[in-house]
Amino acid sequence: MTLSEEELSRFFRIRKTVMEMLSDRGYVVGDFEINMSKNEFLQKYGENKREDFVILKAKRNNDPEQIYVFFPEEEKVGVQAIKIYAKRMETEIVYQAILVVQQKLTSFAHRSINEVSAQFNFKVFQEAELLVNVKNHVLVPEHQLLLKKRKLFWNDIL
Repeated sequence: MTLSEEELSRFFRIRKTVMEMLSDRGYVVGDFEINMSKNEFLQKYGENKREDFVILKAKRNNDPEQIYVFFPEEEKVGVQAIKIYAKRMETEIVYQAILVVQQKLTSFAHRSINEVSAQFNFKVFQEAELLVNVKNHVLVPEHQLLLKKRKLFWNDIL
């Protein structure tokens, strides 16, 4: 089922946040993917359904790690969808995935993710969480990794 105008507008914002998140995590994301205008987005994806928005990105610096971003069609994602995604990841030798769901996962889907967690790393976000990139909010300071030297210093103080 193709998305309505309102859903496409939401999806535009969600996809932009996901692309920024992937870039921040060290994956290869082009500036054109992050800075795509809403009109460009509608022209490119206007006739698509959720399942067509799957993203596959590789790490920078020739790192072989890749990540999938899945957008399930179902409102409530169940075990079957998790199994399908895990099978696809196994086939393509991808061990990281982000699952962008419309509503919370069912308890059975959570259990299914836990079962495959030894082999695959699934991060689950609800669409509402990705409408705005909180990292870009004026009240959120820039996050930086703590250097080992500083970490040891703070551990000594505490």
